[in-house]
Amino acid sequence: MRLSAELKAFEGRLGHQFGTSELLMRGVTHASIGTATRPDNQRLEFLGDRILGLVMAEALLAADLEAKEGQLAPRFNALVRKETCADVAREIGLGDVLKLGRSEMLTGGRRKEALLGDAMEAVLAAVYVDAGFEAARKLILRLWGHRIAGVEPDARDAKTSLQEWAQARAMPPPVYVETARSGPDHAPVFTLRVTVEDGRFAEATASSKRAAEQAAARLLLSEVEGPAS
Repeated sequence: MRLSAELKAFEGRLGHQFGTSELLMRGVTHASIGTATRPDNQRLEFLGDRILGLVMAEALLAADLEAKEGQLAPRFNALVRKETCADVAREIGLGDVLKLGRSEMLTGGRRKEALLGDAMEAVLAAVYVDAGFEAARKLILRLWGHRIAGVEPDARDAKTSLQEWAQARAMPPPVYVETARSGPDHAPVFTLRVTVEDGRFAEATASSKRAAEQAAARLLLSEVEGPAS
C-alpha cells in the first residue's frame, strides 16, 4: 500500500517510517469508518495502552530510585491518561490524518480528547507491531520525554483528590455543573464549576468537559488545602 502525501508527512512528524504501511493506515482508522476490508484501530488501541504503560512504568522507576509505589502510581496515571495521550497526538498533528466517518467529522472528531488519545495509543501499537518493542519504547520516550522529566512529584488526579478531601470531612461528593459552552460544534469550549458542601467553588474552561472538571477541581483543591482551609 502506498501512503498518501499527508500520511508520509505524518510519518516524519511521528519519527517512524513504517515498513508495513497498512499498519499506519489501520492505526489512524476510527471505528466510525472501519469495515471488514478496512480494519479500525480498536485492537491496536488495546495493545498500545499496555505498551505505553510498560514503558512509563520502567521510565518512572529509572527516574526515581527511591520513590515508593504510592508515589509512583499518581505520576504514572498522569503520564498515561487520555488527556496526556491527546496532548501528544496534537503535538504531532495526528488529528489531521485520522480517518473518520461522516458523523464523527461533523461533530469535531479530530479534536475530541478521547478519540485523539485512543488513536495515539493505536499508533504506538502500530509502531510496535511494525518494528518491535525497542522501536516503540524509543518513540514513546522521545514523545513523552519532557513530560516524564516534568511530572509533578505529587501528580494526583485532581477530581479524585478533591473527592477524598470531601469524604475525609464527612461531606458529600463535590458537584460539577456546566455553566457555559461556547465555540462552534466542531470545536466547543466548556466552562465547569465545582462546588463542595461548605459553599466554596471554582470554575475552569477547557476544550473538553473532562479537562474543565479536572482544572476546576485543581483550582478548588489549591484553595481548600491552603493555609486558610
